[in-house]
Amino acid sequence: MEQQGELTDALALERIEGEVLPLASVQACSHEEKGRIVRRLFFRLRRDLDFLAPYADDPQVTEIMVNGPERIFVERQGEMVRLEEGFDSVEQLEQLIRRIGTNVHREINEANPILDARLEDGSRVSAIYKNIALDGPILTIRRFPRTHLTMEDLIRWETITREAAEFLEELVKAGYNIFLSGRTNSGKTTMLSVLMNFIPDHERIIVIEDSAELQVDQRSRNVVRMETRSANVQGKGRISIGDLIRASLRMRPDRIIVGEVRGGEVVEMIGAMQTGHDGSLSTGHGNSPAGMLRRMEAMFLSAVDYPVDSIRAQIAEAVDIIVHMDRLWDRSRRVMEIVEVLPCEGGEIGLHPLFRFVPERGLVAVGDGLKRKEKLEMRRRYAGATAGNAEKRDGVS
Repeated sequence: MEQQGELTDALALERIEGEVLPLASVQACSHEEKGRIVRRLFFRLRRDLDFLAPYADDPQVTEIMVNGPERIFVERQGEMVRLEEGFDSVEQLEQLIRRIGTNVHREINEANPILDARLEDGSRVSAIYKNIALDGPILTIRRFPRTHLTMEDLIRWETITREAAEFLEELVKAGYNIFLSGRTNSGKTTMLSVLMNFIPDHERIIVIEDSAELQVDQRSRNVVRMETRSANVQGKGRISIGDLIRASLRMRPDRIIVGEVRGGEVVEMIGAMQTGHDGSLSTGHGNSPAGMLRRMEAMFLSAVDYPVDSIRAQIAEAVDIIVHMDRLWDRSRRVMEIVEVLPCEGGEIGLHPLFRFVPERGLVAVGDGLKRKEKLEMRRRYAGATAGNAEKRDGVS
């Protein structure tokens, strides 16, 4: 019946109850335990994620962490909770991981013990096989909001203040190259998705990601999305972020968005920012704006043999703004700093603070505003000229 497409979820649940509940061993169980057994069998037979399926469908769950067959945690609304349920054996967990890999056309086994992939619903999956993980197979599923978040949402959650949000909106529209830094799970990807909403509709956007996570509204916008590809079993066919950045330059991009820079692709990203693709956006792992610049420098050096002074000069010329984010002790995600990147002086890249998070006050403006105002002033002149022309066309002046 299942092969013929006639076995609906309701019918499958009815059949499972009919087979299981009459069993003497099940009749001796409590009503609650009987329900748990039926649900467990139903999810094992009808859902790819077994008993994890309800948590994957819960919009409040942002992370599912399986540390071996018995230690399973979920993060719901920022709070970590350990589940009472577990897998019956290591083999059952391995079977689930292999099934996930098969569904996304990836192989995971003792010869290929690491899986990094994306599910159909956009969730990101990372799995480690038992010959690498000491306490049993590891499975991590990171889920992303199914609704498009806006800057108003982030303001309401106090991730950013309205003043800073309006400032970033103006910078994005003016074509400033912005880099988002922070540690894992600090909100960089969410902020990048929100900032993309400020890009003018008439501009062509190329989005490049290692694993597609960004929320992109493609309904009426000129958007191209590309995703990297891992090598096959023979070690062939790998497509890197650097490859995709180089390809994007021949696609007439106005903006190039790179989900995360973590290696030698920083060379291509900096090159794109320097060659007329203003308004490009990206993220990277860093403990501070200065730390992010040092990491970019190290990634650059790992890819090419350039003098350090030359690398720093290129980074300073390409990156205009760094927005640093973090996750605080109360589990909230906050913009901690917004700094302007200044030209190199004496071989060092200058940083000019614009906003800084202050306890009890939030994100407050510091310093004396932007020093590199050319793009902003140009956009304002253009906006003024456009408005003036519209008034003339309408007979207002």
